[in-house]
Amino acid sequence: MITENASERDRQNRGGRRLKQVKVSVAADVAAAFKGACAASCVSMASELSKFMAGYSKATPAKRKPPQDYSTKRQRRAAIRKAALALEQVRDCEERYLERMPENLRNSAAFDNAEEFISYLDTAIDALESIG
Repeated sequence: MITENASERDRQNRGGRRLKQVKVSVAADVAAAFKGACAASCVSMASELSKFMAGYSKATPAKRKPPQDYSTKRQRRAAIRKAALALEQVRDCEERYLERMPENLRNSAAFDNAEEFISYLDTAIDALESIG
């Protein structure tokens, strides 16, 4: 990715867009769980992260919420709980998907992938709850 201080040549190569590199740090087990969940559901991590950031990048500056600084422990814990709740919602949807799966697909790769995805989500949720 191109940082804010991109040269004019780099901007021309990217259609004049200014790209900003974002670095996210997470615990190794959470990152591994996310990577495993993406692999189990046959999607790329980059595409999932892009979808996650799409709403933020498309927001107009007037509508954009001020960034959270998470300067207090309480703010950080609340953000972790919010992320864990979001993962629990995804897990619940995936469990409903498994429950509604027809009998003839119970021993298929799709069923195995869904079960594996749920186990990765459980691992990530447990890791977040142990932090929060």
